[in-house]
Amino acid sequence: MANLTKKRKEVNTKVDAVKLYELAEACSLVKQVSTPKFDASVDLHVRLGIDPRKADQAIRGTVTLPHGTGKTKRVLVLCTPEKEAEATGAGADYVGLDEYIAKIEAGWTDVDVIVAMPTVMAKLGKIGRILGPRGLMPNPKTGTVTMDIAGAVTEVKGGKIAFRVDKFGIIHASVGRVSFDATKLKENADELLHAIVKLKPSSAKGAYMKTISMASTMSPGIKVDPRSVR
Repeated sequence: MANLTKKRKEVNTKVDAVKLYELAEACSLVKQVSTPKFDASVDLHVRLGIDPRKADQAIRGTVTLPHGTGKTKRVLVLCTPEKEAEATGAGADYVGLDEYIAKIEAGWTDVDVIVAMPTVMAKLGKIGRILGPRGLMPNPKTGTVTMDIAGAVTEVKGGKIAFRVDKFGIIHASVGRVSFDATKLKENADELLHAIVKLKPSSAKGAYMKTISMASTMSPGIKVDPRSVR
């Protein structure tokens, strides 16, 4: 095991490893224990009492965080020429079709979100194996397959994020940056957690939200009391 730095040891004394913090407390504490010199991401990790192998429990969804994530999303729009001006006007970073499919086939994936028209989805089949594992494949359920290109781009740029449960039954999502004040972090976290609660499958038994942890990049995890989520 690597030796802990003096700074990390000091940070660890501020976080009670067994205590369940109120969400508001956690949002304040995560700012105090962040040590990187850059503006670190603040993430929530929510372990759910579900079986993600079952189709009706493979939870995924989208939510618009009221204060955004603090990160500018790079958006690629795959569309036909008549929609290109709409995409560009809404703030898309990259707009096109065949040339970007070719770039992705060659290994380029330097984007955060891909929005596509329904009519071009057939062309994306050959790059699905590249986009799928990276969470970049457009999907109607997340609003990224649509004819309303401008609306989709505006939502993504305005703080809309997609989330999905992993094979271990955990949802990982960013709710802001350390530079956000604690109130904004809490409001973003509330919005995400409420969205997850709304997606509770009827077939899930027992406790739905088993554990919640909040952490910034390279900081210790702070356990959040699921009962503080209202």
